[in-house]
Amino acid sequence: MDLDFDTHPDRYKHWTLSFDGPVATLTMAVQRDGGLKEGYELKLNSYDLGVDIELADAIQRVRFEHPEVRVVVVDSGIDRVFCAGANIPMLGSSTHAFKVNFCKFTNETRLYIEDASRHSGVSFLAALNGTCAGGGYELALACDEMILIDDGSSAVSLPEVPLLAVLPGTGGLTRLVDKRKVRRDRADIFCTTSEGIRGQRAVEWGLVDAVAPRSKFADAVRERAATLAARQADRVKGPAITLDPVRPEKHEEGQAITLTYQHVTVEIDRATRVATLTMKGPEGKQPSTAEEIQAAGASQWALRAWRELDDAILRLRLNYLDVGLVVLQTRGDLEAVRAVDEALHAHRTHWLANEILRLQARVLRRLDVTSKSFFALVDQGSCFAGSLFELVLVADRSYMLEDEDGEVAVALSSANAGSMPVNTGLSRLQVRFFGEPGKVDELLAKKGLLATEEAAELGLVTVSADDIDWEDDVRIAIEERASLSPDALTGMEASLRFPGPETVESKIFSRLSAWQNWIFQRPNAVGPQGALTKYGQPDRPSFDFTRC
Repeated sequence: MDLDFDTHPDRYKHWTLSFDGPVATLTMAVQRDGGLKEGYELKLNSYDLGVDIELADAIQRVRFEHPEVRVVVVDSGIDRVFCAGANIPMLGSSTHAFKVNFCKFTNETRLYIEDASRHSGVSFLAALNGTCAGGGYELALACDEMILIDDGSSAVSLPEVPLLAVLPGTGGLTRLVDKRKVRRDRADIFCTTSEGIRGQRAVEWGLVDAVAPRSKFADAVRERAATLAARQADRVKGPAITLDPVRPEKHEEGQAITLTYQHVTVEIDRATRVATLTMKGPEGKQPSTAEEIQAAGASQWALRAWRELDDAILRLRLNYLDVGLVVLQTRGDLEAVRAVDEALHAHRTHWLANEILRLQARVLRRLDVTSKSFFALVDQGSCFAGSLFELVLVADRSYMLEDEDGEVAVALSSANAGSMPVNTGLSRLQVRFFGEPGKVDELLAKKGLLATEEAAELGLVTVSADDIDWEDDVRIAIEERASLSPDALTGMEASLRFPGPETVESKIFSRLSAWQNWIFQRPNAVGPQGALTKYGQPDRPSFDFTRC
């Protein structure tokens, strides 16, 4: 059964989203029998992918449908338990590929929380009313502040190393020392102490921001939420818009599968393990003023098409694991794309324009860290301009058709100037020309359309080919890529896509791609006597103590 990433608060099983003026409360009460598949119970607010799909949806709805919100309190509906982390039986029974993609989605959701805090004026406060372990603490770490109940037993912990022989897979270690600036030696003790740390010691070590006794806990959370909300009181946002469902029509014929959205189409050939993703540019009149952007709401191309692209990426990741190469195409008017980009950037201080730009940036970063190869094909009818030219820059390679009439072209816009950075904080043009930093300004100064010869000379595409060689060049490149080891390609792509400095976000994904990916396959974790296999059983795991 295919995983579906479209949901709505009316259909949530595990979260409740409520509002009181500028304060929203996101309450986690995971249904034990509400897992995505059979074979495990979601005890103690432990979570699987279904829980995180709802969480991601809730954050997005706060940002678009409730602009009045200034602070989100993340709490628990289960007494004395905040969250026990990712469900261990679920992980133990899942394939390696699913585990890694599960961790990746969870990482992106945590980063979406931090993005909302950084760019949307929404603070997040974790109200830890009890046990807060593993992925539960990693969720709390993504929030701006944490208040822990001080009842003599409630603790925060990252017990993955001592209990499971794996790492906190959603950024826990990185956020501990980089974001919260916990001392390395204290972090070492914390991460190897399965029972965790509680009370005032947790405050002193920087693991939480405050503690409060049970009798005063609710008041402390309420008072701190009010203080955080007051900090953003002068930020003008609204009125709200309503996000409509995003779900494709699916058609299967033999080994060919087609997913059709309004603006995006994905054609999957399971025989060759290649998918072709085509994104249509805007058609008809598009918003050009702040008032028009607001009035167009969720139906405007800049929001709807990019939400569809987001959904398509997730479906390719988790429903079509055998697809190794995604061919990126566009169809439409170059100037229409640029006009939409320029309107959004001209009105980027308007709350909705800002949220659309932040969503586009997030979707592109989801592409960046997807473990599939991407080739962009620029040919007749393409509209790789501005925000859609970012897809060319996302791609591991790009091929551009030469034509005598100069009708095949690309173009840059304000969208390429840094508002959609990769996870290192650099723009994709800066990444592409990392060894030629002065070239980026030169390119951004070019306001016209760039035909194939000029685009190739400027280094904006990888390969240019005339119409005689085009089909063979593209076919051979696709067949060659699809024949290579996916394991080696994943490691290669993860290393090549992100030159330059590191950030918390880039560290999280580099460690996920390399070490967590590796550890999840090691016998000490998943072997017959490994910690994940033996978890919950009376006999202890048996380790190979060779350090390698």
